Amino acid sequence: MDRVVIKPAAVCSEKEDNERMQKAASTFHPTLWGDFFVDYQPPNKSQHACMKERAEVLKEEVRCMVKGSKEVSEILDLVLTLQRLGLDSYYKTELDDLLYSIYNSDFDDKDLNLVSLRFYLLRKNGYDVSSDIFLCFKDKEGSFAADEVRSLLGLYNAAHVRTRGDKVLDGAIAFTKSHLEAKLEHLKSPLKEEVSSALETPLFRRVRILETRNYIPIYEKISGRNETILEFAKLNFNLLQLLYCEELKKITLWWKELNIQSNLSFIRDRIVEMHFWMTGVCPEFNYSLSRIILTKMMAYITIIDDIFDTHGTTEESMMLAEAIYKCNESAIVRLPEYMKCFYLYLLKTFDLIEEELGTSNSYRVFYLKELLKRLVQGYSQEIKWRDEHYVPKTVDEHLEVSRATVGAFEIACASFVVMGDIITKETLDWLLTYPELLKCFTTLARLSNDIVSTKREQKGEHHVSTVQCYMFQHGTTMHDACVKIKELIEDSWKDIVKEYLTLPTEQPKIVAETIVDLARTADYMYKKTDSYTFANTIKDMVASLYVKPI
Repeated sequence: MDRVVIKPAAVCSEKEDNERMQKAASTFHPTLWGDFFVDYQPPNKSQHACMKERAEVLKEEVRCMVKGSKEVSEILDLVLTLQRLGLDSYYKTELDDLLYSIYNSDFDDKDLNLVSLRFYLLRKNGYDVSSDIFLCFKDKEGSFAADEVRSLLGLYNAAHVRTRGDKVLDGAIAFTKSHLEAKLEHLKSPLKEEVSSALETPLFRRVRILETRNYIPIYEKISGRNETILEFAKLNFNLLQLLYCEELKKITLWWKELNIQSNLSFIRDRIVEMHFWMTGVCPEFNYSLSRIILTKMMAYITIIDDIFDTHGTTEESMMLAEAIYKCNESAIVRLPEYMKCFYLYLLKTFDLIEEELGTSNSYRVFYLKELLKRLVQGYSQEIKWRDEHYVPKTVDEHLEVSRATVGAFEIACASFVVMGDIITKETLDWLLTYPELLKCFTTLARLSNDIVSTKREQKGEHHVSTVQCYMFQHGTTMHDACVKIKELIEDSWKDIVKEYLTLPTEQPKIVAETIVDLARTADYMYKKTDSYTFANTIKDMVASLYVKPI
């Protein structure tokens, strides 16, 4: 196979773009993507400097727009646009102030679309506003008096920022979904794409960086678009794309060295997909080191999972667990030969992360080690279930162990370890207590994973999943169990929103925001299948994020 030299999309000519994409389309394969990024060629410094300089000019022009916004409708539309285009982080203080003023001002509007947008943005920003504001839009029969598509779409998206027991929003979803589905085939672009996307994934649940990549072309078709905002969004994304490619080059070289030294031929080769996943957790420029370290942590979680789940014997897996508990070079003497180099490379990675975090934050590596210890503790319990053919009596009993073994808890906590000084030692200690917000997210991740992987995993020797556990607990078929598990996933979303709106005041807001971002990535990766294992299902989106130009 010919090798494809990856050039940054922002600096390729149109001819080069077409040739590059044709080549990529014909040769890209999920397990081989990493080879391409080893050859990534960054732009020359002058090109990069020009791009960054222009972006700074545009950023300040947009800031003037933000500060000049006065009308409620204008403010709400601008906030939503900046969020969807991935530009809101540049104006966090200004946008927070605008939303605070809107929250504290009198509001009695009869425009359902505007009311829905206000509700959506306030709840998304942590304000626990009441859904009673929608009652005035109901008729005498209790149905919503709405038929205009944009109003239906606005209400549909707003209603998904719901908590348990909110009958107003539950009813709003049922009503708007059926009406939007009925109208979809009669709509024209770009509204048709908007409705179709919402029916697949409501706005609140979309992975932010992927929403940015998908929304820029849609925003470009809107007649009332702002050209300055559009230009800034394109340039900002292209600069991010360059950075992501640089990160992937570093990570891929690290991954190849790990594979060469460890010779673990049986592991899933998914390094590009791992980084892709982490861009959904923390997509901004200032989290570059976070993405790199998180990708490495996810790589180790994957390797350990593959050893415990498929390759290692029970005895070998327990040996690895003991070595991870000790986290010391002396532990290699009891490891099988094929694990020794991998284990030493793990210890070496911890030492490297200590250096990268710096002297004042090197203590945080303790938490990364602690997370892997908890992971293998859960894996050990699952192996015991498998070997003893034990079926947990209830789904709740299953989740007490399996929440941790899906890797969601470990990645969530690791993301805060590497986030910087905004996350204190006290917050890290609080996260290790497994607060309710984390439980809601990890429940969602486990259930979402199980519902798409149960049939495949049960073809071999494997511990029971939550789906099978529910079947045994209630005497149902797999189909009925999956229907119920989907309901439990919806309940988990509701619980996440509740915890998001009631986060303890001593914890920084970014904790709740990041966990919601993690939930979004789990929803995306497990929506139709296990896209991490079967990565060909997301290859087009991966190519759009890293390779295709805007």
